[in-house]
Amino acid sequence: MIILNNYIMKNYETIEFEIKNSVGTIWLNRPDIHNAFNSQMIKDIIDCFETLNDEKDVRIAVLRGRGKSFCAGADLNYMKSIAAFGFEENYHDSLNLAKCFYAIYTCKKPTIAVVQGAAIGGANGLLAACDYVYCSDETTFSLSEVKIGLVPSCIGPYVTKRIGEFGARDLMISGKRIKGKEAEYYRLVNKSLPSEKLDEQVDSIISILMTSGPDAMTHCKDLIFDLSNKLSFEESVDYTARLIAEMRASEEGQEGMASFLEKRKPNWIK
Repeated sequence: MIILNNYIMKNYETIEFEIKNSVGTIWLNRPDIHNAFNSQMIKDIIDCFETLNDEKDVRIAVLRGRGKSFCAGADLNYMKSIAAFGFEENYHDSLNLAKCFYAIYTCKKPTIAVVQGAAIGGANGLLAACDYVYCSDETTFSLSEVKIGLVPSCIGPYVTKRIGEFGARDLMISGKRIKGKEAEYYRLVNKSLPSEKLDEQVDSIISILMTSGPDAMTHCKDLIFDLSNKLSFEESVDYTARLIAEMRASEEGQEGMASFLEKRKPNWIK
C-alpha cells in the first residue's frame, strides 16, 4: 500500500495513480515499450477506475502516459500469447479488454485523456471512452487493426460514439495514420495543441470543472448514458422530470441554488 495525503492506494504493476488537489491521475507506466498494454495493464486500469468511482477525494480523473507516447496499442509479447489462444481463451481475454473501456466510459467522475506521441490500435479505445481528450499536434493516431487482418472491435462502440459512423468507417477500414489536427477534425480529440500548450489546456478545463457540483457532474454523465443507451424518447419524459426533482431536493442542489440567490460561491469551490 502507498499513503498519499492520507489516502491509501493499491500498488499496481503497470500503472501509477496519484491524487493532487482532488484530481486523480492514472499514468500508464510502461514507458520503455511506449505504454503498450497487456492483460495485466487491462486488469490494473479496470481496478483503478472502479476504485476511484467511490473515492470522495477525487473529483476529476485524468488518464496519461509516461514517457514519449500515450499508448502504442497491444504489447508484442501479449499479441504473441493471444495468437496461440483458441476461441474461448480469446473471447475471455477480449471481454476483459471490452470491460476496460466500459470502466472508463462509465466512470462517475469527469475523465480527461492527455495524449502525446502515439495512440495506436486499442489505445484509441482508452481515449475515446473519456469525456475530454486533448493531444499535441505531433501525436500520431491509427486504428491499425485492419493492417494485421483484425478488427477494432472492442474499441468500436466508443470510437463510433465519439466520431460518428462515417468517420469511423474512414479510419477503421483504412487503418490510416493521422496527426493531432486531423484527429481534431474527426472529433477523435476535443482539441489538438502545440505540445508546450497541452498542460495549460488541461489545467484550464480542470479549473472549469472544479466550479461545477461534483454530484451534478456525475448525474449529468448518468443522464447522457441513459438517454444515449437505455431509454426510449417516451421513457425519458418521466426519467428527466424525476432526476431534476431529486437534484433540486438534494443537499448539493439546495446549496447550489442558495449560493446563486445569495450571490456567493457554492461550498464545493475552494
